[in-house]
Amino acid sequence: MNTRSNRRRIAALGLALAAVVPLAACAGGSGDSGSSAAGGAGGTDPDAFTIMTANENPVLSDELDALAEGACKAENEALPIEHQKVAQADVVQKVTLLASQNALATHTIAGTALIRPDGDLGKAGLVGDLKAALEDAGTWDNVLPAAASTVEQVYGGMFSMPYQYNIEGIFYNKQIFADNGIEEPQTWDDLVDAAATLQEAGITPMTEAGANGWPLTRIMGMYIYRNVGPDAMVDIQNGDAKLTDPEYVAGAQALADFAEAGYFGEGFSTRDGDTSSNMFLTGKAAMTYDGTWLLSAINDPERNEIGGENVGFMPFPAVDGGKGSIDQYPANAGAPMIVNAKQFGPKVQDWISCIAENYGQQALQDAGVISGFKVNGEVTDISENTAEIQERIEGIDETVLWFEALFDPKSNSLASTNVTLLTTGQMSPEDYMADLQASLDANK
Repeated sequence: MNTRSNRRRIAALGLALAAVVPLAACAGGSGDSGSSAAGGAGGTDPDAFTIMTANENPVLSDELDALAEGACKAENEALPIEHQKVAQADVVQKVTLLASQNALATHTIAGTALIRPDGDLGKAGLVGDLKAALEDAGTWDNVLPAAASTVEQVYGGMFSMPYQYNIEGIFYNKQIFADNGIEEPQTWDDLVDAAATLQEAGITPMTEAGANGWPLTRIMGMYIYRNVGPDAMVDIQNGDAKLTDPEYVAGAQALADFAEAGYFGEGFSTRDGDTSSNMFLTGKAAMTYDGTWLLSAINDPERNEIGGENVGFMPFPAVDGGKGSIDQYPANAGAPMIVNAKQFGPKVQDWISCIAENYGQQALQDAGVISGFKVNGEVTDISENTAEIQERIEGIDETVLWFEALFDPKSNSLASTNVTLLTTGQMSPEDYMADLQASLDANK
């Protein structure tokens, strides 16, 4: 077992892949076109359990091979595993082509837009219903409620196996908090007060990779979720609310005020991800809003100079009078991995059930990867930070998406581009939201 080297190979795979080529009539003459799921295990077993994964994510194929040789040996003997690879950037084009040729792998990476009920794979009846299959097999309880909540929100159903699962929140330096008499902030006002105390002590309160845009929109988005409630961005997508409504503008105002006060430190708008992480891990900043993918750096003694014992993690605080709950964590479940509904036969169902039951322990023990599956069995030699996050995830019932999760690609890009203008005082909160709402309206 080479846990450390495996951890370094874990790539953060994006969720926002968009369909570029229609799949009209690609379902090979199937009668279930128009359904996003052809029934749990209602397909016909193939000759092999073909799995197509991204080149950039070797950990997934390695861990599935380990299951094939171990806990899922019987399933592998009945239906041998075979791997196919694709570059992350080529996923949508490759999957689209294979589907049009009726040659889609049994278990494959895909694009988010493709697999939703109104997407090309969904409409073609090529996306298997994992919940139905796992319930039928009696193994659905191996999927964590938090993971199921996230997958269903992102894809419109339980259509992806949650091999990699991340929640987001605020990592903080326990020693700095203790030295300055600060307890975990429970509300946004508490957070602002803590930031003011830290700034007065000569410490950068919070570091973010402003050059990337999204870390800043995440903070704004979480303020909105806490203020408006967990359906805040769904209401925007459905047209039941506008980003120009006062309760949404309040999120942009809160972010702008935080930045104007200097709480992100000097030069935050041009700070990249590695620089930001290093500021936190070397004790130069007291907090950072990030996802649990940061654990790979926290667990690396060459990067983490403050020590794992001094790293705390807390949920984004509540907003006074808001309708959201501090227990609703933003989350994502990695790149989508679907089952080809046409090949979702009994042997494939057995494979998927075995994975659901055993992947959580296998990936956590061997590669330090937190997944959306239960850990059924003892796991040894993992950091306390990783164990604490795993335990926290297992206790979450409801999650929310990130700010741009339901945006079209152009609006997604605009949100990140303009947030620099917002946080440097070059654009007002009202104008930021007005421009973004206009983009959403224009790109429906």
